[in-house]
Amino acid sequence: MQENLTALVESAGIVGAGGAGFPTHVKLNAKAETVIINGAECEPLLRVDQQLMAKQAARLLAALNRIVEHLGAKEGVVALKEHYHTATEALRLELSKYPKLRLHLLGAFYPAGDEQVIVYEVTGRVVPEGGIPMNVGVVVTNVETALNVLDAIDGHPVTEKYVTLAGAVRTPKTVKVPLGITVAQALELAGGVTEPDYRIINGGPMMGRIVSPDSPVTKTTKGLIAVPAGHPLLNSLERPLNVSLRQAATACMQCSLCSEVCPRGLLGHRIQPHKLMRLAAYGSMCDPKQTPMNAYLCCGCRLCEYACVMGLQPWKLNGNLKGILGEQGIRNSLNNKPEHGAPFREYKRYPVHKLIHQLGLAAYDVEAPMEDGKEGENPSSAVFKKVTLPLHQNVGAPAEPAVNVGDTVEKGDLIARIPKDKLGANLHASISGKVIAVSDGSIVIQA
Repeated sequence: MQENLTALVESAGIVGAGGAGFPTHVKLNAKAETVIINGAECEPLLRVDQQLMAKQAARLLAALNRIVEHLGAKEGVVALKEHYHTATEALRLELSKYPKLRLHLLGAFYPAGDEQVIVYEVTGRVVPEGGIPMNVGVVVTNVETALNVLDAIDGHPVTEKYVTLAGAVRTPKTVKVPLGITVAQALELAGGVTEPDYRIINGGPMMGRIVSPDSPVTKTTKGLIAVPAGHPLLNSLERPLNVSLRQAATACMQCSLCSEVCPRGLLGHRIQPHKLMRLAAYGSMCDPKQTPMNAYLCCGCRLCEYACVMGLQPWKLNGNLKGILGEQGIRNSLNNKPEHGAPFREYKRYPVHKLIHQLGLAAYDVEAPMEDGKEGENPSSAVFKKVTLPLHQNVGAPAEPAVNVGDTVEKGDLIARIPKDKLGANLHASISGKVIAVSDGSIVIQA
């Protein structure tokens, strides 16, 4: 049973449907005490998972129960924010069918959906420094990923993606689209962008990245947010590293507010962003117990920037340090195992509504109703004639092409496979058509 489900998931090309895209079959090739469905939808403005929980509650609990049985777990938990009332009601209606499953309601704080934070909130266990949830007997997967597992059991590989279209668009909505369409095509489903000069953020406003309108939708695309040029959010994301370092050297007053709210620090990990900031001014952390390696404990959530009264960017300094250490072959050796979170942690959790206002996104914090986005089912949907499917949409190695130029493929056909003995994910055709290009980076299909 375990091998069969793992093989089905591997064959279907399932990876985490948000974040880095860790191959799901690797998570399922294990044993665990607790399985958590991450329904916190950590990032502001994103609406995918909360709507999937409301609309597909029965399927989600069936998927979770199957994963719990597969891993030999004692319990399965759907963790979602307490103000997701519609989703909570829908799940509770189905919950009595599954004695091993329960709900856990989270507060409206950021980053409630951080993998290690959600493990602590649900189980009270702290994931070790540099560790993963499996180190404390927990497997975490998000809502869409779990539903993809159920699809794999029914023989359907990953060919489509749910995406919230938000920000400066005419009609914010959540749609289901084929992998490989362009970001611009996806935004047209929301009526297009209302600003003549704009930027697009792929992912959430905190951990997303600015992308080109011509870039493709991938397995990890969770949201596309359009913001006008000059928006405060862009001033942060586009700030050059050398400017951030200069500001750190001249303006950091060592108030330690960044360290007070750091979510990993509040789990007891040895990361204190304000001390890492000293490197910019002094070339030293002025503390023999701290080293640049502590930057490896940063999860890149960017919360430190919004706690800082000077608007400084410890997260960007940490990312730079991680890059420098990695280039020198220096790996993280920090592995403390805290038994509990920091004192008064529950009083230091950062309210999402406050963060939305700080980000300048209050005007865009509106409903984004879910539509299917398929031809014939959504009157505003486009007929997608061409897709460009990157071979690297996940943690690990890129997939290796299994088709050639000129081949005819049907939607769902395998077009690239996991390299032998490597961590990776299979890739399938998201539309039917002819393969018109194959390169080291992508496969292009024309309908």
